[in-house]
Amino acid sequence: MSKITAAITGVGAYVPEYRLTNQILETLVDTNDEWITARTGIKERRILKEEGKGTSFLAIEAAKDLINKKGIDPKDIELVIVATASPDMKAASTAAYTATEIGATNAFSFDLEAACSSFLFGMSVASSYIESGKYKNILLIGADKNSSFINYKDRATCIIFGDGAGAVLFEPNTEGLGVQDELLRSDGNGREFLQATYGGSSYPITADTFNESKHYLFQEGKTVFKNAVSNMADVTERIMKRNNITNDDIAWLAAHQANKRIIEATAKRVSLDLAKVMMNIHKYGNTTSATLPLLLNDYESQLKKNDKVIFAAFGGGFTWGSIYLKWAYNS
Repeated sequence: MSKITAAITGVGAYVPEYRLTNQILETLVDTNDEWITARTGIKERRILKEEGKGTSFLAIEAAKDLINKKGIDPKDIELVIVATASPDMKAASTAAYTATEIGATNAFSFDLEAACSSFLFGMSVASSYIESGKYKNILLIGADKNSSFINYKDRATCIIFGDGAGAVLFEPNTEGLGVQDELLRSDGNGREFLQATYGGSSYPITADTFNESKHYLFQEGKTVFKNAVSNMADVTERIMKRNNITNDDIAWLAAHQANKRIIEATAKRVSLDLAKVMMNIHKYGNTTSATLPLLLNDYESQLKKNDKVIFAAFGGGFTWGSIYLKWAYNS
């Protein structure tokens, strides 16, 4: 009997219509297009502005896009995972609501949170369920409404983040395609350098903390940048060596879209031609859990069956890792 691997067999995506351009940000904080572009590679980011709509709205729309493109019956989906750092609520599951709204009434569901590594870690969980033989159709969604905790008076963070969602379907494969290997890591010593502190159980929001704007995201940029470059590059290099993959073998590097300079540094570390590096940070900014599936959606038409794809991500916590996958279909 052939070994079962977990392959991505479909992708979908959704980004809000509103474009927050660098030129608009110039009217909000002390910054300019040239400064933002040089340091991040970002030209615009999408923002979900409609009142009352949160991460679940983004996730639902991305899932619907996949379902329509793939032509699947939502009732055949057995598990829905929403990878997110910005759930709708503290108590109610965003994934459960998403599954119900898309008609996946036979699925169980849960949220998964590992900051910007959430989708990457979700790939590991989904592939393990598939490989176990327990489930055959798993919907993994990466979605974040980052604008819900961004201070648009803080130029260090408001220039970086956007809102969006991407979805992938995992199914069993017996051709040796799909997820091949993973190298995932975390280090809690990095917690203090990137966090949305207030609003969790350790630091509930009070009138005083709210008035002091402590409920917004905080990032110590230089420390995060340094760790992101070294750790993403390290795991990418290690997973290539472990699987005897050369830079000529790689069809694509799908790296978390946090900063163009971080992505380019990772590619340089493994001597990978930038033509093989997926990039859409200029359009969406850092959408946290959504960056990797948004890349797959944007590059789907260029992906070919048997393509070797290396995924890499880094996020708050610190969390980071790399996954090696063989693409399973021609679009």
